[in-house]
Amino acid sequence: MNVLVTGGAGYIGSHTCLELLERDYGVVVIDNLSNSNPKSLDRVQELTGKQLKFYEGDVRDEALLRKIFAENEIGCVIHFAGLKAVGESVAKPWEYYDNNLNSTLMLTKVMKEVGMKNIIFSSSATVYTATNEMPLRETSATGGCTNPYGWTKYMTEQILSGIAFADKAWSVCLLRYFNPIGAHESGRIGEDPRGIPNNLMPYITQVAVGRREKLSVFGNDYETHDGTGVRDYIHVVDLAKGHVAAVEYTVNHPGCEVFNLGTGTGYSVLDMVHTFREVNQVALPYVITDRRPGDIAVCYADPAKSAELLGWKAEKNLADMCRDSWNWQKNNPQGYGE
Repeated sequence: MNVLVTGGAGYIGSHTCLELLERDYGVVVIDNLSNSNPKSLDRVQELTGKQLKFYEGDVRDEALLRKIFAENEIGCVIHFAGLKAVGESVAKPWEYYDNNLNSTLMLTKVMKEVGMKNIIFSSSATVYTATNEMPLRETSATGGCTNPYGWTKYMTEQILSGIAFADKAWSVCLLRYFNPIGAHESGRIGEDPRGIPNNLMPYITQVAVGRREKLSVFGNDYETHDGTGVRDYIHVVDLAKGHVAAVEYTVNHPGCEVFNLGTGTGYSVLDMVHTFREVNQVALPYVITDRRPGDIAVCYADPAKSAELLGWKAEKNLADMCRDSWNWQKNNPQGYGE
């Protein structure tokens, strides 16, 4: 079966393409390369020894989408494509709503017209409200997002679940990620953020490789075991394998289902710092600064539903995540820019 992967050249997309190819799926990618690099797909093909088809373009381009569906017998779509920087979304809300919502509307329009109604959406734990008790379950309260990026994830979930409710032929799988980190164990593909990283691990690796002076830890007075914020970090390869499991589930189960993709274990910022230092034997200077507005003390998943229905659970631990992240960064100090 051929799987269309929108945003397939990105961090999670490229790792998912690799896992799909390893499982003998045909892979077709559309990506406008606005925040990704085509070298990732070249390396995916090198690592697997298998070919994929790549179309450079925007998911909002109706003619291109029609061409892709006409030229390829697509059995399922994994929809990663979207702008993803929280801070940027606050500065550029219109661009985020236009890109992230209209890409979904155009994609589902063409899917409906060609009669292919299986879709997996790259959602996020940002859709959950800050008032939930931990761990977060798929039934926990959603909405009340704190930034336009989060709202686009929430709204896209509403769009897709509404489509599936209205037309029982649709099969929709909403995957809520927690905090993806790590890289493929080969060190050939990994996370390559544009500009200053928004997330913890790429900032850590850039400090370790000398691109940044030091890490800022935002607050050490939370009610956690060491005072720093606790999050559910998941290895990107485990996350990619979750998508393969979701493809197998989606094509056989019409309707709409939501799944958490996390480990079920929370690690603090300082847990991450100390583990990274210990595993990789590298210096990692850091300073404690003020809390960031909107950050909560603890956030982690209950992944039991994914284990039960998808037959999937995360297998890699924090040491694996730190080791593979550093292996990627030290071998690619400028990311794909070298």
